[in-house]
Amino acid sequence: MSSDTPDGGGPDDRAPAPVPTPDSDTLDSDIPDDEREALLTIGHGAVVASGGQSLPRALTTATEYVLAQGFGPVVYGVYAFAWRIAQLLFRLVNFGSVGTLQRYLSAYDDDPARQGRVVGLAYLTTLAVGLGLAGGLVLTSGRLNDATVSHPEFPPTIHLFAALVVLVGLVRIHAGVLRAVQSARGEALFNRVLRPAVKLVGAVAAMALGYSLVGVAAAFVAGMAGLVVLGAPLVVSASGIRPSVGGLRSEARRFYNHSAPIALSSLGKVFQNRVDVMLVGFLLTAKAAGVYNVVLVLVTLAWIPLLSFNMLLPPVASGLYADDEMETLNAVYSAVTRLIVTCVVPILAVLAVYGRSILSAFGPNFAAGYVPLVVYLGGVLVGSAVGATGWLLMMTDHQYARMALDWLLAVLNTLLTFAFVRAFGLAGAALGTAVAIAVQNSVQVVLLRRFEGLWPFDATFLKPLGAGVAAAGVMLLVREALAGAGVLVAVAGAILGAVTYVVALVALGVNDRDRLVATALAARYRRAILAALGERRPGTPGDR
Repeated sequence: MSSDTPDGGGPDDRAPAPVPTPDSDTLDSDIPDDEREALLTIGHGAVVASGGQSLPRALTTATEYVLAQGFGPVVYGVYAFAWRIAQLLFRLVNFGSVGTLQRYLSAYDDDPARQGRVVGLAYLTTLAVGLGLAGGLVLTSGRLNDATVSHPEFPPTIHLFAALVVLVGLVRIHAGVLRAVQSARGEALFNRVLRPAVKLVGAVAAMALGYSLVGVAAAFVAGMAGLVVLGAPLVVSASGIRPSVGGLRSEARRFYNHSAPIALSSLGKVFQNRVDVMLVGFLLTAKAAGVYNVVLVLVTLAWIPLLSFNMLLPPVASGLYADDEMETLNAVYSAVTRLIVTCVVPILAVLAVYGRSILSAFGPNFAAGYVPLVVYLGGVLVGSAVGATGWLLMMTDHQYARMALDWLLAVLNTLLTFAFVRAFGLAGAALGTAVAIAVQNSVQVVLLRRFEGLWPFDATFLKPLGAGVAAAGVMLLVREALAGAGVLVAVAGAILGAVTYVVALVALGVNDRDRLVATALAARYRRAILAALGERRPGTPGDR
């Protein structure tokens, strides 16, 4: 997403070429051109998406802070439980359409009419499934309230969130189209900036006007409806693809052959990765649901590197697989996975060392989430360390294998998490999910090696782990030496830990491909900044 337009529609937004600077021309000349181009495309998408990921995480954290302070622990817990139910349905409402867009829009690049039919199917499928899910949620809201939080504001709130499920599904298709055409800026701006911004503005405005939980939910719905309406023409303009409803029958069989197993995988992942949310609501209290919600908000920060690098990896992997460039695909997979590990390790270290202080900033009651947070981070480490295993299975046409695995582990996770929550409370909820994440991703990386010969790991992965141990040690020393200073200690320790991490990583040695991505993209952005400031570098034609 490097185009000058906010909708991400410029040609420079899609596939950045290697920057023609002396550094990038002479650096790592043994890296093949196709691998170099793929790495820079994915790396550029990750840089843009990291901003698009970090900003929404900040907006989401701010929203949760505002609501936690304004509602109090019990009402906030009711909101948190209702919101998490809605989020579960967000995962299902598209019926695999987002992943199918990634698979086929790039493959049909020379056939705009076929692209239009695929996009049209994605919108119609989302609308139909969304209305069905919303209706079911409305009909069951009373019984769900009786079985869980038993609060009078829960049913009307969940009714409004049912409408939100449909609207968010349409927004996700808007963003999925942009992502599929490799418009990282458009996807990040649209889906990862505007969506959480609408939520924050709605929360602040509703509470400032004195509205209760139901009023806040209504504000969310109104803002998302506006985003759906305003986003449709922007997506058409940015992607150049106009949704079509003509001739859908000819495309439907192939579309649903890909989307149906993805949808079933998503349903399996609800039980695999989010059954903890439901069990906290059923087995524990509304207050516990609020604490666990804040834990999940912090955990999302640790997923930023994986999500960022996965922004443009699916379409790039699909193209390489279609061209039978398996050696290049494996090299790209390995390099990108190592970059993910390099970025996620310091985030995990900060949250593990200073998580209690960060949770306490939401209120003293939320410090009870520290142990669940640390347990959950173990699953994040494993899930990040294997990279985009799920996406690669889908992009290499093994979506049915992923579906079967999702459901197998969903059943296992449901049973384990139920037992863990009964035995350990909130920590058990985190433990069940962390185990499910670790097991699934470990099995998926083995399947990729078995099916396609893809294997990312080598000794270079130990370097960021070693640097992370050094950084965590320094932060622990700071925490113990300055005990009692709270958030200020966390900020100071995190800064010192980050410096330690970078120094240790450089001392251990930076991989050639990692250096290529960092150097080439830094040169590109430096030139863009200079151009934006109206400055001309010496030696360019304009200086002669």
